[in-house]
Amino acid sequence: MTAPRRADRINLPGNPSRRRFLRNLGVGLFTTGFNAVFPVSSWALSSPRNLHDGIGDYAAKTYFDLAFRYTPVEINGRSGRATAINGTVPGPLIRWREGDTVTMDVTNHLEDTKHASIHWHGILVPFRMDGVPGVNFNGIQPGETYRYQFEVKQAGTYWYHSHSRFQEQTGSYGPLIIDPKDGEPFHYDRDHVVVLSDWAFTEPETLFRNINLNPEYYIYYKRTVFNYLEDIRRMGFDDANAELLPFRRMNMSPRDLSNVTGYVYTYLMNGHSPDMNWSGKFLPGETVRLRFINASAMSNFDVRIPGLDMQVVMVDGKAVKPVSCHEFRIGVAETYDVLVRPRDGRAYTLFAESLDRSGYARGTLAPEAGMSAEVPPLRPVPDRKLEDIGMGMMKGKYFGGMSDAMKEKLYHKRMQMQDNSIPGPNGPMPFLPDRDNPNVAMVVMDPQHRLSEPGVGLGQDGWKVLTYSDLVSAESQPYTPVVDREMTINVTANMGRFIFSLDGKKFTEQPGPYLFKHNERLRLFLVNHTMMEHPMHLHGMWMQLENGAPHEEIPYKHTILIKPGEALSVLITPIEKGDWAFHCHLLYHMEAGMFQVIRVA
Repeated sequence: MTAPRRADRINLPGNPSRRRFLRNLGVGLFTTGFNAVFPVSSWALSSPRNLHDGIGDYAAKTYFDLAFRYTPVEINGRSGRATAINGTVPGPLIRWREGDTVTMDVTNHLEDTKHASIHWHGILVPFRMDGVPGVNFNGIQPGETYRYQFEVKQAGTYWYHSHSRFQEQTGSYGPLIIDPKDGEPFHYDRDHVVVLSDWAFTEPETLFRNINLNPEYYIYYKRTVFNYLEDIRRMGFDDANAELLPFRRMNMSPRDLSNVTGYVYTYLMNGHSPDMNWSGKFLPGETVRLRFINASAMSNFDVRIPGLDMQVVMVDGKAVKPVSCHEFRIGVAETYDVLVRPRDGRAYTLFAESLDRSGYARGTLAPEAGMSAEVPPLRPVPDRKLEDIGMGMMKGKYFGGMSDAMKEKLYHKRMQMQDNSIPGPNGPMPFLPDRDNPNVAMVVMDPQHRLSEPGVGLGQDGWKVLTYSDLVSAESQPYTPVVDREMTINVTANMGRFIFSLDGKKFTEQPGPYLFKHNERLRLFLVNHTMMEHPMHLHGMWMQLENGAPHEEIPYKHTILIKPGEALSVLITPIEKGDWAFHCHLLYHMEAGMFQVIRVA
């Protein structure tokens, strides 16, 4: 770390207005398309009249000088400030080359913050270079510069972001591209980066306070009596109540899809709002690489390009055998590289629809300036079913009419049916969390393997949706069925109180780090006992997802979007010693407690 130096003082704009976005009552959706004035980096700057040519001319470098500063932002006359890196949102495109040693000097010019930081998401680095304050370094204090320096050991599409409080929400993120030393494993003619994100004028501390007081504060697509009557018409009275009443007993809703929605968010594509329409160029007959990066704080997206098939060739920076699809779900912090081959001289819409259908990010691929394509309408808000959350056994009069004693007997019977030989983080523990823990509102009695399912709201449109079971690594690796150890981590929550935890304990309640042994071969089971999807991210090491692919070709992931009621397993070999973060990448869930330290020793 270099000697501290003073940061430049800048004038900050006044507090942004708290006026909420107008709601379109007629269709139950909310306005998301505003003309945004963001300071945008050259790699992302475009408009329908000024098509972006791609990032082919952006060469890899070994040194980057990065600085955190507040930067004014204006949307539809509303002004606020972003926590920008080098003055833009997203930040500059960082491009490395595999095998190089790279240096990044990062200066914190934010005088009213505790610290700043940069985490290189999905990058294998020495633990002191990982950038998580309080875990593996102290953060970058105001007026100081911190030097990150390490050898680049991988290639692919990644991203970087702050790991300090809510700076990521206010703009501290950017794309990270690593060129392979031996050339790309697939051919393409043009290369575009597509960074998806969510922006709110409401201060993150206010957002966090509001959803702590009421987790449904920003949810305005709740079910109504008309939905209930439609269910009765479609399913009959008994079946409709058998589906709905268990949700009420659990103090939950079939529409618990997201805590922060398009009611307060504007969804961005490369820093452009939907009305700004980020536009990238192609020539008919070209193969175009699109590097999708979900840099959102809280928003999972469903991505499609009407009129074009997509060929997925890379996930989380690792090459996979090409698989064709028409749509894919990208969880927060995931990356997907796709190839498209437009043959016609017309425009195509890049459409990223939020999982809860409250809004979208949008852009255009076009051969000529001034062209645009039709923007699809938002699909209806999906309702979760009991089977979707691993609670199908609760449906019907049988469970609804049970006494508490009978429910208790069923719970313990199912506990006994579980494989209690699977150990927990630091020793033997039951497969299921403690149902009496106030941090745990729901214990999934029948967790499902759901890697072949597209997810809630997908799969009913008549086109191919990518699933995790489709992913096959393009790189064969040695495989042995023998592991040194197995363990389970339960993803838990009391969503009604906005408590998110691991194994029923918030980070502040954990007695100590979870222990991984250096160079051991570990099988980790993850079980989601909540009603929401959680993008679980493990720092410092790869997770190999056991998805049914041939053993030598199971895919690598650094972030896994685990569905409600799902159980899955990953293989891990911890190579770098030190303390590493493991957490949900929904920013406000992480801050609410779904975070833990992994110690490799």
